[in-house]
Amino acid sequence: MSFRGLAATTLKTAAVVTGVGAACVAYAAGVEVRWFALRKVTVPVLPVGSTPVKVLHLSDLHLMPTQEKKIRWVQELAGLEPDLVVNTGDNLAHPDSVAPLLRAHGDLLDLPGVFVFGSNDYWKPHFKNPGKYLLPAHKQRHKPHGPDLPFEELRAGFTRAGWLDLNNARSTLKVNGLRLDFAGTDDPHIKRDRYDEIAGEADPAADLSVGVTHAPYQRVLNGFTGDGYPLILAGHTHGGQLAVPIYGALVTNCDLDASRVKGLTTWGYEGRQSALHVSAGLGTSPYAPVRFACRPEATLLTLVPRVTGVDG
Repeated sequence: MSFRGLAATTLKTAAVVTGVGAACVAYAAGVEVRWFALRKVTVPVLPVGSTPVKVLHLSDLHLMPTQEKKIRWVQELAGLEPDLVVNTGDNLAHPDSVAPLLRAHGDLLDLPGVFVFGSNDYWKPHFKNPGKYLLPAHKQRHKPHGPDLPFEELRAGFTRAGWLDLNNARSTLKVNGLRLDFAGTDDPHIKRDRYDEIAGEADPAADLSVGVTHAPYQRVLNGFTGDGYPLILAGHTHGGQLAVPIYGALVTNCDLDASRVKGLTTWGYEGRQSALHVSAGLGTSPYAPVRFACRPEATLLTLVPRVTGVDG
């Protein structure tokens, strides 16, 4: 091939690559980021003979007041008739988002619910170098400053509806005639978790004990699993937000391995195991409003009786 032919081929290849890249960005920013999905998962964690419990897991809405499509989509989830709502934080992206956020929850607030906070319930998002997300979690720096989002207004809205505040707290609910015990932490990503305040064996008298946290850092997962919690719910990861088809997520934004970045997996510690569900969440930072191969999601978990007669 002549030099002129080689140059022409190179230019064509570059043009194709550029075009594909531009198309991917347009899709990630214009389509997938608003293509909300409902995941359905069955989790065998209840005592034998129990009535199933439907749990709606919401996380990482990062709501802006103008995001009416997201608000309407979340409102419609009440039609699923869940028995319980678990919100794992990062609800806000703007100081004026609390009222729209509560409006989005709508009829869900009439149901039993529990919640913990994430960093974006305390601090509004700021522009960051996207390359920082590729760093290990322990190398990311978080500037200390006072909260600038109305998290107490958000807390009041949830607790006024009767939802339980699990930020470094334990509590109990009766759902479908079952006693559900909960323990939760404030956000480990910004080191607000105080597991020592909730530590201790899960009460064997409970029909199910559930651990709730925003960011699934190993220290917290180990705490819940070591204390005998059969189910742990978390968010924060955005499912990696930008994933490679077939390969999957590149990062988790915490010390969790990428194989557990979203969905239902198993976490083991000191000979015990917990079912771990990590939500990919419904939003993004307004400064990085893209998703690729990782649709925004909520999850309906159906808790059913444990399978008997299985070794181990």
